[in-house]
Amino acid sequence: MLRAVVHAFGDPRKVIGLEEAERTAPGPGAVEIRIRRAAINPSDLIPVTGAYRSRTALPFVPGFEGVGEITRVGAGVTGLAPGQRVLPIGASGLWQEYLVRPAEWCFAVPDGLSDDQAAMAYVNPLTAFRLIDALEAHFGTTGSRRIGVTAAASAIGRMLLPLLTEAGFRPVALVRSAATAARLGATFGGEIVVQSTPPLDGVLDAVGGAAGDALFRQIRPGGAFIQYGALSGAQLDPALVAARRDEVAFSFLWLRNWVHSAPRAAIEAAFARSFAGIRAGHLASSVGGVFALRDLPSALARQDDPARGGKLLIAP
Repeated sequence: MLRAVVHAFGDPRKVIGLEEAERTAPGPGAVEIRIRRAAINPSDLIPVTGAYRSRTALPFVPGFEGVGEITRVGAGVTGLAPGQRVLPIGASGLWQEYLVRPAEWCFAVPDGLSDDQAAMAYVNPLTAFRLIDALEAHFGTTGSRRIGVTAAASAIGRMLLPLLTEAGFRPVALVRSAATAARLGATFGGEIVVQSTPPLDGVLDAVGGAAGDALFRQIRPGGAFIQYGALSGAQLDPALVAARRDEVAFSFLWLRNWVHSAPRAAIEAAFARSFAGIRAGHLASSVGGVFALRDLPSALARQDDPARGGKLLIAP
């Protein structure tokens, strides 16, 4: 089988290679999955750079999100059978043609959901749910608090805006250009702010860096700043966070931490909510292109294109 593999940390476009590998038969309690679609997310590429090298062992196959079809089952596996589509989660490894994963980390995909949409049903929707839960835990009753969403025109940003409204908050979409604001305004009728830092009660931040610092300064006392990404490549200024620690609650949300501690029933419920939201439209993501695994270099080049419209998928 063909797989993508990282043998050394560095620029993803330079250090992610392609190689042939032997398929592995599933052992007891495991299943073999033929990957049908795998997504390319920032969370897939950041570990490749070495940002988390203390917890990332080399070599490794990237890819945290995707959908596949069970091809073989190991001894003792119940409830899963060849031909069934599943989301294999819990670890990276989806950028290859076949994957062996413990059955306990596989979640059934309902009929009627396309492979493309199923491949995007995990990272962004479940992260969005956890962010809303974190805000509700901090504020209690929402009281129409103003919550800024950075990178609001991104796939997860577009999910967060209606989810915040549904939860009783007042979402403020934070974008970097008038053109982006115009595109977002076609589907979002709420407040959109271009390149400014309005006073806010809370922020859901995927950017970090200097832009995050500016927003952190504008949060009202008693507010919350929840970071779940660092698209800028930088974290917030630790001195700034420390200076306002009695006024603003700062936290970094890692979906992985919740996934590895939550009961399976809770994860199944989150996926059921994700599938329903995708069918309803407000949790669906646009696809910017589908690439064969052999064409991974082109996909990674396209990932860096600021004009890319939608998430990129790999079809091993």
